[in-house]
Amino acid sequence: MVVAAPPATRGCDETRTTRGRGGTVTTRPHAAGPNRRPELRDFLMSRRARVTPAEAGLPDGGGRRRTPGLRREEVAVLAGVGASWYQWLEQGRDITVSPQVLDAVARVLRLTGTERRHLYVLAGLNPPLPDSVVDDPDHLCDGLMRLIEGWLPNPAHIMDPYWNTVAYNESAAVVMGFRPEIRQNCLISFFTDPVYRSRAADWERNAGQVVAQYRAACAQRPDDEGFALIVEELAAESPEFADLWARNDVQSAGQLVKEYEHPVVGTLSFETTALQVPARPDLTIVMHNPVPGTNTAERVAWLNSPEARRGGLHSVSVAS
Repeated sequence: MVVAAPPATRGCDETRTTRGRGGTVTTRPHAAGPNRRPELRDFLMSRRARVTPAEAGLPDGGGRRRTPGLRREEVAVLAGVGASWYQWLEQGRDITVSPQVLDAVARVLRLTGTERRHLYVLAGLNPPLPDSVVDDPDHLCDGLMRLIEGWLPNPAHIMDPYWNTVAYNESAAVVMGFRPEIRQNCLISFFTDPVYRSRAADWERNAGQVVAQYRAACAQRPDDEGFALIVEELAAESPEFADLWARNDVQSAGQLVKEYEHPVVGTLSFETTALQVPARPDLTIVMHNPVPGTNTAERVAWLNSPEARRGGLHSVSVAS
C-alpha cells in the first residue's frame, strides 16, 4: 500500500459578493431556502443561549440577565458585524453570507467543527473540510488503510475532493499504473501520464466522461478554488482536456463499469464504486470489483500472485 502526498490546494469562487454593514453578503444560486430559515434561526438561538458572558470575555452584569447566554447585540459586536444584520441572520431572513462572517459567528458561539459545518449548510454555503488536513498522512484513519489493503487482490485507492491521490493499494499500481513518481492526481494523470493513459480502454470515449464527472464534482463546491487550479494546470498542459472542458458536459459518478487494457493479461473489467467516508467527508474510497463472467477476477488475482512476481511480470506490468 502506498500513501501519496497530494499538493496543497486552494479554492474557486463562482459567486458575486457585495459589502454591507454586516459584512460581505454573498449571492449564490444555492442559497438557503425557506424551509432552512427556521432551522437556522433555532440553531443560532440555541447556540447563543449556551455561551455565558464570562466565556465570551464579557461582564455578566451582576447576574441581572433575564435570559441565559449572550444577547444578539453582544454576538454582533464580538463577531464584528452590525447588530441589525445579525438579527436578520438569526431571524432567518432571506440573506446569505460569506464564509468569513460565518466563521466569525461560529467563533463567538464556540461551535464545534461539526456545528460549524452544520451552520454553513443551513446558511446555504458549502461546508468547510474537516480540521484534519488531507495532505498529512498521519491523519489518515488506520481503518481506511486496512480497508483498501483488505480489498486485495482487487484495486482500490483513496482520493481527496480534487481527485488528488491520497493512498492506493498494490493492485491499483499493477492494474492502473499508479506510481510514486507521477503527478498524484487522477484527472491530470489520465491526460498526461503515458502509462496511466494507456491502461484506459477506449480512452477517447472515456475522456469525455471523466471530464464531465470532474465538472460535476466542481459544481458541488462552487466556492472552492482547488478545482479551478487543477483545471487551469491541466488545460495549459493538455489541449485535449481544454477542448473537453469547454463542452460543459456534466455526469454523476456513482457506480460505473470501467475497462483497463493491461500489457500482460489483456482486458480487465471492473464495477467501480466511489464511497464517501462520513467520518472524513474530504475523502473518497474508489473500489474496483471484477465484473462477473469476464475472467477479470482470475487475471487480477494472478497479477498479484507470487508466481507473477517471481516471473518478473509484476515490474513489467507497472512500467509498461
